[in-house]
Amino acid sequence: MNPAGEQATVAAAWDAEYRGGRYRTEPPLPFVDDILTAAHERDCRDGIYVGCGNGRNYTRMVASGLDLIGLDVSVAASQQLADRLPDRRTRLIVGDLAAVRPGTQLRLVVGIQVFQHGRAAQASGHIRDAQALVARGGLLCVRVNADATDVFHDHRASERAADGSYTVQYLVGPKKGLFIHFFSRRSLTELFAAGFTPVMPMRLSVTQRDAPEIGQWSQWEGIWRRTKV
Repeated sequence: MNPAGEQATVAAAWDAEYRGGRYRTEPPLPFVDDILTAAHERDCRDGIYVGCGNGRNYTRMVASGLDLIGLDVSVAASQQLADRLPDRRTRLIVGDLAAVRPGTQLRLVVGIQVFQHGRAAQASGHIRDAQALVARGGLLCVRVNADATDVFHDHRASERAADGSYTVQYLVGPKKGLFIHFFSRRSLTELFAAGFTPVMPMRLSVTQRDAPEIGQWSQWEGIWRRTKV
């Protein structure tokens, strides 16, 4: 499948999820508090939230003083967010990072549970594209799938690297047909080895699934400051 076709498939999957009520009543993730603390301490209040969805985390961030462009491939999510925050409508963009003007430099870039879409090269590329948007002294805040996750829905293994990272293609469930990447500590650390310094050291966030689902879902969370351009 070509990149445009893959993006359309991802967008369609998430449109269905948001129209079905996904995240409508869920509170912000605790990671949002870490982002707000780091952003205010370093005066990094202007930027972009990649994969902002229908506002689960975005609303809390802007209410706490951050001026963020909201970017998401889902039309349904963007419409729901615009209905929740009509004064932010002009700051919402439907699309992926390719929709951002080349050469843009921002003080704050946030990507929560979004950069894991695609195979290994694509997922790593999403993070590199996000890194390119960060101005010197700015912050990149990331939460992505971790290799410790118990993959619940039926899937087939697509890739597995020596560093422990892997990719699956889901055969059923809300992400049916999609390739999703799971980063290892080593693979994610290596992506930030040049030009970035940890502000909040990378940590593993583990969430136990609610019955009837079983197992746990793990995510790496980290905040990095760009020290070199």
